[in-house]
Amino acid sequence: MRLHRYIGGDGGGIDVDDPTMEILPDWVTSILQGQPYFSVEPTTGVVRTALPDLDRELQDRYLLVVQAKDMVGQMGGLSGTTSVTVTLTDVNDNPPRFPRKSYQFSVPESVLVSAVVAKIKALDLDVGPNAEMDYRILDGDGLGTFRILTDPNTQEGLVILHKTLDFETKSSYTLQVEASNRYIDTRFLSVGLFSDVATVRLLVENVDEPPVFSSSVSRMVISEAAAVGTDVGSVSAQDPDTTNSPVRYSIDRRSDVDRYFTIDSHSGLIRTDRPLDREIVTLHNITVVATESLDPSQVGKAVVLVSVTDINDNAPSFAIEYQTFVCENTKPGQVIETLSAVDRDEPENGHHFLFSLTTEAAGNLNFTLRDNKDNTASILTQRGGFLQWEWPVHLLPVVISDGGSPSLSSTNTLSVTVCDCDLDGRRRSCSKGVSQLLVVGLSTAATAAVLTCILTLLGVVMVTLAIRHRRREPLMVDDERDVRENIVRYDDEGGGEEDTEAFDMFALRHLNQTNQTRRDPDLHPPGLPRTPESRMDKNRLFQEFIRDRLQEADLDLTAPPYDSLQTYAFEGSGSAAESLSSLNSLDSLNLLESEQNYDFLREWGPRFRKLADLYEHQEGGGVAS
Repeated sequence: MRLHRYIGGDGGGIDVDDPTMEILPDWVTSILQGQPYFSVEPTTGVVRTALPDLDRELQDRYLLVVQAKDMVGQMGGLSGTTSVTVTLTDVNDNPPRFPRKSYQFSVPESVLVSAVVAKIKALDLDVGPNAEMDYRILDGDGLGTFRILTDPNTQEGLVILHKTLDFETKSSYTLQVEASNRYIDTRFLSVGLFSDVATVRLLVENVDEPPVFSSSVSRMVISEAAAVGTDVGSVSAQDPDTTNSPVRYSIDRRSDVDRYFTIDSHSGLIRTDRPLDREIVTLHNITVVATESLDPSQVGKAVVLVSVTDINDNAPSFAIEYQTFVCENTKPGQVIETLSAVDRDEPENGHHFLFSLTTEAAGNLNFTLRDNKDNTASILTQRGGFLQWEWPVHLLPVVISDGGSPSLSSTNTLSVTVCDCDLDGRRRSCSKGVSQLLVVGLSTAATAAVLTCILTLLGVVMVTLAIRHRRREPLMVDDERDVRENIVRYDDEGGGEEDTEAFDMFALRHLNQTNQTRRDPDLHPPGLPRTPESRMDKNRLFQEFIRDRLQEADLDLTAPPYDSLQTYAFEGSGSAAESLSSLNSLDSLNLLESEQNYDFLREWGPRFRKLADLYEHQEGGGVAS
């Protein structure tokens, strides 16, 4: 380049010997060092290039020594020198050049896409932006397989794999690569082309590869109603090497822990191995493995996505567990609950639920149901005046059906609790009856099953008790007896009735009080079939006898301050041959221990057993409590 550097002025200056005197342009300048590259005008001091072209690439810095003399350089004049450094700046006057015209690289066929498989670099003598260059592939059979980029730090050309390689398909590629300046100075176009071209040859190396599937991801669809052993689909893989080793198929059990599917090891056919349920697993993501028979270390894998389609196999049910209540002061026609439903199935057109009451509940006079036609239903009262003590909990069986094909339905029991509410309808207290504890959350069938079990158990218990009573041993034996009503044995000749004043009469007194409270002159428990008149007369006669004896004991002023036992000998009003112990006869047992009437046994059985004890004592002339 040409450099014009001015180091002098316009011929004038200041002489330090006489600062007040202007120096006339009578001094001259010259270059002592820097020739032949630079020159200086004697009178002006302007430094100029002496050669037509300077090359920064050969020398980019020069040191000049310039001298100035006064008195036009004559004898006696004085002089001074100075040094001048001249730096040449770069221009883009050099094109990039490849050190070699051809390059060759080896690439394994197993190399991954986007990997750098080769590096080439063109040289440019310029610096900075003038040395920046771009690479591109001009021609060759690898245009779609490779691409080239410039490394911004090293200005290298990076050859990158764009598609996978296969030695069996193509074993080599040849590329024509160009390197050109990124920035061009048009003043130096005459220098020549600002680019260079080289040949790059890529040799593909053969590698023992694992089996390759025809598709890395396969999608299959099957209905959840498919039977076990139904074909789902098949996969295919093969050894890409020239050996073409046979492959065996298997399923990676880590992707199918529950073993829903199996695969034929030779054909790759996938079948179901257990029933499918879309509501449990909608999409099965399984991994199929292909292994070379000749080299088991070579393994290929593929993903199989099995979508399970839906069928209508789930009935709808309540969306939540409702805690419904009704106020005692509610009015007819009031909405006390809005019901919604859920269904685990997913029909294509969405859910369409229908609500209704069961046939038995349709005649319910307390509540009614209104289907809102929007997958909800409202429960309304049909009357007012609900009472907690009368019926604390009401059970309302609601039938919910879907619109599927075939349509499925379920019966859900809604428990409605009667509550005491304020005027604004806010609950203050609610009943918690036994029925509520037993049936809340149960369906009608479950409730009926529970009640049936309870009644069955009660029946078994009552039958067992009846059998045990029928087979019991006589209460009066010769050995000592265990009498639970504080009855003391008395079988000696003693001092007569005065010796019998020390026994507890609580049992007979309690029996007497119970009978007086009930005020049932017929002694006929509810639900018991009426006995013949003669038998009822005997019972009434005996009852009056016991009552009289108790009254005598209560009015006896000489009796101790505790209840006592009295002796008696009473044969009744009938035949002298009959005994009051006839209660042990077959008719009496049928009356007392009838398996047909458990209420009678529960309420009257214990009392008649005490009376039977008295009859046993009476026949022996003993004492009874």
